[in-house]
Amino acid sequence: MSRDPGRGRWLLLAACAHVFFLLPPLRTRAFALSVVLEDAEDKTEVPVLQKSEKRGTVSRRSKELKEIIFIIQSQSNSFHSKKAEDLKRDILKQAADLGKELPTVLLIHQMDRHEGAWTILPLMRDFSVAYGRNSSWIFFCEEDTRIQVVKLLEILGRFDTSKEWFLGKALYDEESTIIHHYAFAENPTVFKFPDFAAGWALSIPLVNKLATKLKSEPLKSDFTIDLKHEIALYIWQKGDGPHLTPVPEFCTDDVNSDKVDQCATTFSNFLPLCGEPVKKEDVFVAVKTCRKFHGDRIPVVKQTWEREAALIEYYSDYRDISIPTIDLGVPNTERGHCGKTFAILERYLNHSSPRTPWLVIVDDDTLISIFRLRKLLSCYDPNEPVFLGERYGYGLGTGGYSYITGGGGMVFSRTAVQRLLASRCRCYSMDAPDDMVLGMCFSGLGIPITHSPLFHQARPMDYPKEFLSHQIPVSFHKHWNIDPVKVYFTWLAPNTEEAFNGKKVEFNREDL
Repeated sequence: MSRDPGRGRWLLLAACAHVFFLLPPLRTRAFALSVVLEDAEDKTEVPVLQKSEKRGTVSRRSKELKEIIFIIQSQSNSFHSKKAEDLKRDILKQAADLGKELPTVLLIHQMDRHEGAWTILPLMRDFSVAYGRNSSWIFFCEEDTRIQVVKLLEILGRFDTSKEWFLGKALYDEESTIIHHYAFAENPTVFKFPDFAAGWALSIPLVNKLATKLKSEPLKSDFTIDLKHEIALYIWQKGDGPHLTPVPEFCTDDVNSDKVDQCATTFSNFLPLCGEPVKKEDVFVAVKTCRKFHGDRIPVVKQTWEREAALIEYYSDYRDISIPTIDLGVPNTERGHCGKTFAILERYLNHSSPRTPWLVIVDDDTLISIFRLRKLLSCYDPNEPVFLGERYGYGLGTGGYSYITGGGGMVFSRTAVQRLLASRCRCYSMDAPDDMVLGMCFSGLGIPITHSPLFHQARPMDYPKEFLSHQIPVSFHKHWNIDPVKVYFTWLAPNTEEAFNGKKVEFNREDL
């Protein structure tokens, strides 16, 4: 479901009054970086550089490496945590090959001071305390980012580490967009923000400055929608802070690209596949609709992705045998659809095949590739409580929660649904925002949200072209000012898979 983020304040108050009292408190134990550094390879202290050392020597290179703190933007789900651990081992192996001290490599999901660690800014004070004296850079990357350590040292060596630097591969909006609150509406191209997939870096002086600011002005309780844009806005400080400095060697080209020798980072831009795709019959698809959209939205589903689903049902406030729809006895609401969604969860658990391990709930204006989703789900264990999609956050700077935004599609393992419905957590009102209530419930149960950037709450034109260029997307949302059938066959249809290998597709993506 889509929403106006300005409604957040009443939602939080209502949630506190009606839901939070049912849930166990979020973890608030003190953040201790030493817990993350239990490996012997990470226990060596950061050395203080001697001014007499010459640049370019192996000794100097190893000390420069020791001054970089690598932060992998990892997740606790077993599939994602393994990939992050593999990347950590690769970084440390490259460092060991240089023959000297190893750098510190941290995984975001292990920094569990609170649920908002993935939003990074709340960790700046901890980074400043732990590394603010003897380090030079905090370098962030995703679990699929690949790093050439020697090249990275060379690139970072170009910058004066006594100054404030914000480095990365620059993205920008060609048109103002709702996911960025229509920022810089007159000319959105002027504001640059980093592509996390390419890696990005903050100099320690900037980290220390951010930590000081956050100490005196804590983050406001608000929505986290597009983290990379929001971090850049916070650092920019309405012109008082640094802009992003583009680094051409921070790349999202595939590791097999001809450009790889010029890059300090590359990105594995593929659709994850961990064996055979899950069977069609293992994915149950629930479409939320209502009577007023039966005539325009449902025909789009039937012309596009319905054929990919073996098990699909349409849930409405009116029984229409021509579709057919199922009336759950829940009236349609203009705001949230919590009552309808929980009715769908109950029906899935109690009336669908008990052997169907996956449930997908989508809006009637969601465009999704079930074909690609089946590949993606091959990497997840349905015996784990999995709640998958595009992650948003609410009030994470002040102890809030993460949630999967409904418009891009919400994917549940049967185990997750069982855990949820066995709890006492339910809607505080029938028209509460379903995705946010689910986020609060899973947070209280200690079940983490699993994020995939392949799900999208908005339309293709709402994202930078460079950002989408290294993706094989699973979903988009909304029919507003687009031809949704054209968008589906351009971006999501099974026969467009080859487009990502440089072959021509039926439609020109530049027009979408």
